[in-house]
Amino acid sequence: MASETVPHGPHVAVRVPAKVNLFLSVRGIRDDGYHELTTVLQTVGVFDELRASLAGPPGRGQHPAARRHMRLELAHDDIAGLPAASENLAMRAALALARAAGVIDGAPSVREGGPRTVIELDKAIPVAGGMAGGSADAAAALVALNELWGCALPRERLKELGAELGSDVPFCVVGGTALATGRGTSLARVLCRGEFTWLALLDDEPLSTAAVYREWDARCAPSEVEPDAVLQALRACDPEALGAALHNDLEPAAFALRPDLAERKRLLLDAGAFGAVLSGSGPTMLGLAAGPAHAREIAARLSPDIGRTVIATSPAGGPELRRDAGAER
Repeated sequence: MASETVPHGPHVAVRVPAKVNLFLSVRGIRDDGYHELTTVLQTVGVFDELRASLAGPPGRGQHPAARRHMRLELAHDDIAGLPAASENLAMRAALALARAAGVIDGAPSVREGGPRTVIELDKAIPVAGGMAGGSADAAAALVALNELWGCALPRERLKELGAELGSDVPFCVVGGTALATGRGTSLARVLCRGEFTWLALLDDEPLSTAAVYREWDARCAPSEVEPDAVLQALRACDPEALGAALHNDLEPAAFALRPDLAERKRLLLDAGAFGAVLSGSGPTMLGLAAGPAHAREIAARLSPDIGRTVIATSPAGGPELRRDAGAER
């Protein structure tokens, strides 16, 4: 880890999956400045892990009353592009929960030697990759700290707090498969029978979501495409039908900024994928396969210089909480 070793103490760990947009239609710009969306979201088996620990002096230092003046810290291996603690969504989620639940009075303490909550991140979800890595970490922080601090807030309240942090956070709090509308925070559960297999082409060059939406504003028009074909394919567990129905209105904007992404999509289709879609605002591109063996065949047909590839299944559930037996309630 980049920071000091965390002392042993009560802790919880949450494994949280990435997401993919199986369908994304941009309806226009809302009065609040956000874009009006209709999107089908599904978690996919690429995971970050967040560990939250209580640390500091024993005895009175661990008492809930002392925690009202505790410090919040973020620890992680050096990861290119990961926002600093003040901008990191996991830390912002921790502050939002602490204030909503009355865990911290005012601003976190800057005093040395007092109680601390340390958040550690192990990341496999690409940073700025269109797979909701930051939003997943925020969701993991809400779930982990709700347990560690004994807040006892229901998931619906965690979703409300998440909506204040980012459009994908409420979905990442619950996971699975959902139809999202509005700015992406209004969720309805979607029936999905069975699993789907993806070959994800990861990309080390982040692509700014804000830049992609600015490009969409400049070159694209609102869409009225409907997600019916995607929803039917999910109900039928039909990968070929789902591959044909995959849709993302942000692709023209992302391809204008990164023409190589259009080529990646073509390569996946030429290699035998049932369909290919940019995940969110990109740059991660996903190809849909019949199963793991088919995904490996597609990967073998791609040029070695395509970069990192990951085979993953969806849906991948939601945040998975593991609590240390010695942690306090």
